[in-house]
Order: sequence, then C-alpha cells, then structure tokens
Amino acid sequence: MPTYQAPVADTLFILNDVLGFERYSNLPGFSDATPDIVSAVLGEAGRVAAEVFHPLNQSGDAEGCTRHADGSVTTPTGFGDAYATFREGGWGGISADPAYGGQGLPHTLTAAINEFMSSANMAFAMYPGLTAGAIAAISLHGTEAQKRQYLPNMIDGLWTGTMNLTEPHCGTDLGLLRTRATPQEDGSYRISGQKIFISAGEHDLSENIIHLVLARIDGAPEGVKGISLFIVPKFVLGADGRPDQRNGVSCGSIEEKMGIHGNATCVMNYDAATGFLIGEADKGLRAMFTMMNEARLGVGIQGLAISEVAYQNAAAYAKDRIQGRALSGAKAPDKRADPIIVHPDIRRILMTIRSINEAGRALVLWTALKGDLSHLAEDAAERQAADDWMGLMTPVIKGVLTDKGFDNAVMAQQVFGGHGYIREWGMEQFVRDARIAQIYEGANGIQALDLVGRKLALNGGRAVQAFFAEVAAFCEEHRADEAMAPYTKAIHKGSKDLQQATMWLMQNAMMKPDNAGAASTDYMHLFGLVALSYMWGRMAKVAQDKLAAGANGDAAFLEAKLVTARFFMERVLPETAAHLARISAGADTMMALEAEAF
Repeated sequence: MPTYQAPVADTLFILNDVLGFERYSNLPGFSDATPDIVSAVLGEAGRVAAEVFHPLNQSGDAEGCTRHADGSVTTPTGFGDAYATFREGGWGGISADPAYGGQGLPHTLTAAINEFMSSANMAFAMYPGLTAGAIAAISLHGTEAQKRQYLPNMIDGLWTGTMNLTEPHCGTDLGLLRTRATPQEDGSYRISGQKIFISAGEHDLSENIIHLVLARIDGAPEGVKGISLFIVPKFVLGADGRPDQRNGVSCGSIEEKMGIHGNATCVMNYDAATGFLIGEADKGLRAMFTMMNEARLGVGIQGLAISEVAYQNAAAYAKDRIQGRALSGAKAPDKRADPIIVHPDIRRILMTIRSINEAGRALVLWTALKGDLSHLAEDAAERQAADDWMGLMTPVIKGVLTDKGFDNAVMAQQVFGGHGYIREWGMEQFVRDARIAQIYEGANGIQALDLVGRKLALNGGRAVQAFFAEVAAFCEEHRADEAMAPYTKAIHKGSKDLQQATMWLMQNAMMKPDNAGAASTDYMHLFGLVALSYMWGRMAKVAQDKLAAGANGDAAFLEAKLVTARFFMERVLPETAAHLARISAGADTMMALEAEAF
C-alpha cells in the first residue's frame, strides 16, 4: 500500500525563507498569518491529509461511486466521515471572507493545503475543490442577496458547488452550447439541457449542491456573446433559506472513467430546473472564467500533487528494493544485492521528479501569493504587476505541471519495475489519476494557445516583458557571486532561448497563424522550464545564505536543495534548446499533409 507524508517543511521553507511571507503582515489576512499560525495550520493539514484522506485513496478507487435508480449517488465507503472531518476542521473556509463565515487567511495557504489533500486523495479533494471555485464566482459576481443565501453554507461545507460547461457536442468551443434558459415572471429562469463530465455533480456528502450552469437565454445571440451564468441548486431554497423543493436537475449517469473513480463525474440533466441569473445577462463567460481560472490553478496543483506522492513512494521503494550491484562496487556487501537507488538511472528518475516538484511547489506558491497581492496590495502598480503575473502564469502552471505530473507518475511507476503495473502497489492509480489533469479545465493544448495567442500580447506584452526583466535582474544581481554562477549562467541561457522563441513568434506568427499554433506547446514548456529555473535560483540563493549564516540544524535540507538545483540546471533546463529548435522549425511540415493522408 502506498504511503504519503505532506511536505510541510519544504512548504514552510518556501513561504518563510523564499517568499518572505512576514513582509506582508500589514495586509488584511496576512496580519493573522504569523509564522506560528502558518506552521500550525500546515502541520495539521498535512496530518489530516496523511491520516484521514490518504487511507481512503486506494479503497475509494476500487469501490468508486454508485448511482441508484432514483438518480442519487453514494460516494465510496469512508468518504462521508472524511468529509465530516474536513468540515469540522474548517478547511473549506481557511481563505474565505469572514463576513460569510470564513477565516480570511491568505489564499496562498489554501494553495498549499490543496496540494497536501490532492496528493493524499485527489478524487476526494475534488469535492471541496469545486466548491471553492463556485464560492469565488458567487463572491465576485453574485448580488448581495445571493451571497447571503449561498456563501455561508458553502464556506461551511454544508453545501457544495459545481461548474457546468461541457455538453455532448461542445467542449472547448462553448459558443456551440444548447442549454436554454427561459425567463419566468418571478425573475427566475427555467434551465433545460444536458451537461457532461460534471465533477462532483451528484453525491451524498452535502445536503445541497449549488450548480453554476452556463446557458443561453431565449432570444440571446448565438456564439459566446449570448451565454449567461445561472445558479441552479439541487434543492430550491425555501423562505427560511433552507433547502426545500427538489429542483429539476438530476444525474443521468456516472461517467466510466480511467481514473479518479472516487469522484462522481456525472451526466447532468436539467429539465426546466429553476435557475437564477448570476452577473449580467449574456456575460456568463466572464463570470464563469473566475471559476475556471481558479480551477486551472487548482488543476496545476493536482499535477504537482500526484507527482509528489508518486515520487515519495518511488524513493521509498528504491531504498528498500535490492537488485544488482552498484557499477562502482558493492554498497551493501552484507546483502546479496544493493538497493536499486545506487543505480544512476534510478537516480536520474528520482532527481528529475524531485527537481520539478520542488521548483513547481515554489512556482505555485509564488503565483498564489501574487493572487493575494493582486487584491490586497496597497500600491496600485503592485496590484497590477501581481495580476499580470497571475494571468501569464495560469496557463503555464496548468499546462506544464500537469504534463510533467503525468510524465513523472509514469517515471515513478518505472522504478517499481513489474510491481509498478500491479494495483496493490498503488502506482498505476497515480498514473491513471494524473492523466485527467492534462485534459479538464481546458486541455493543455488550449492552455498553450491561450499563452501564445492572448497572454503574450496582452497590454502590449507588459506581463512577459516584466518577467524577462525580473529574471534578468536576478541574474545580474548575482553575476559576481561565484557560488551562484552554476545557477545564474544556466538561467540566463534558458531565458535567452525563451526570448529568442518569443521574438520568433512576433516575427512569424502574425502573417502565418499556424506558426503560433505549431509552436504553442513547445513555447509553453520552454516558458515553464525558465520559470522553474528562476524558482531554483531563488531557492539556491536562500539556501547558500542560510548555510553561510550557520543554519546547522537545517544543513542537510539546505545542501540537498543546492544539489537538486544543480541537477535541474544541468539535466533538465537544457531542454530549452530543443523546444527552441522545434519552435523555429515553423508549421510547414506539420501542416503539409492533406487531411485524407492521415
């Protein structure tokens, strides 16, 4: 059976030493996030994830969710008790608005907690994860009455939430959706249509489920300009604000999936269900994108989370499994063979995964902090710069960390040899669960197109130019530091590759859009490698300074940071050159064959 231990110490290192969390103590929410509070919150979150949620991961996968004849759905054994523990701990309200029952701590802490919970049990963590996105959408776009009606119980966890976009004939192209909304005299709407792939669409964990549904009001324009967003509760609320009449929404079936079996991914049927407009009519995509952007960052965290738990189990197995002798001579002469961790190729796998995980964690937390600052920073320029970073990094985090998360899960499975293919060891579940993160909340090809087609040129390229400037300033600041040279020189080279790729796109994509499409995935991964290398540069500098200051108790931890950073610079970051070569090749051969030739 696989095991899991939340990386609390690594997370605290990033928050306290790399990000300097205490520097923001003057801002709302941060004033309560003292080092002691942060340590206590993350420690308890890690304990609950490891001791309560993780033991249900394999059993939940084996049992799955069950739909009954009346359309109701039961979750796997133990999920109800685990969700009660989640509610009792107030985990759904850590960063929520205190005006509606939340604790008001920075969203950065929630990002860290989400990693722990997704590593422990991704399918289970998706139930409250979808709720968080619905809370964000209602908070930003709902009326005051809607906020009072729904937010307190959703933040409490008594009610959960979903997002309903996809239909059988339309996935990414939402302009094709057919779900209709017919206005009623009382100001409500009748929602009719079918949605598919709805995570947590029906279950037995909460007393009400608040669906956020995209639909087209009768007579609205076709295409994306005619889409509105509606609140459609499973139970319509009575005059007392409590669930009352069963609404015309039901689970038609549970999708038969490759992974995340513990989460009820439903086909949802809306049969003249009562719905309530949220935000402006025909402006539903803007409101839904609040939820989607939060979900995309959450899915990026899922990629990191599965990569982390897969790494932990592969490393433990490699230290225990004996097979063969080290090429440099026996390392365990008292045994018939050496543990496989002595073999360079096993080390290649483990170091690759570790180097991506630790930098990915830093990038996620850095970006989550920027999200907090985009709302809370006192200076308008700082808020704008933080928002620019968020917009630029969202597709990178979602696309790169989920692609790498799946790749890393497969590599970790490889460490186990034949045992990795056997269910009892748990590795094949990590591979299956990781695969969905590359697909939902916008397939990764769409993330790459968003980055290349929209984010680079937004506001005259302000965000990407700021990123280039920040990375260049870091390298210049430490140019004379000989100890930092292995890091800064590599970062500088990777950044130059990224800038050259960006210039190539500027020169070749406008006249021939296929060049942008052909380059987009490589560009996203090139960008991701440079962003991860920058995180490693920041962490390496902190580690060096702490070691120089005599941080003896943390010496082994800090030395491991420096070794892992060097590995990334030497063995992972050079891939930027390959991405640049593919980008510069253009689209000609990719698009040359006629469709019939495939």
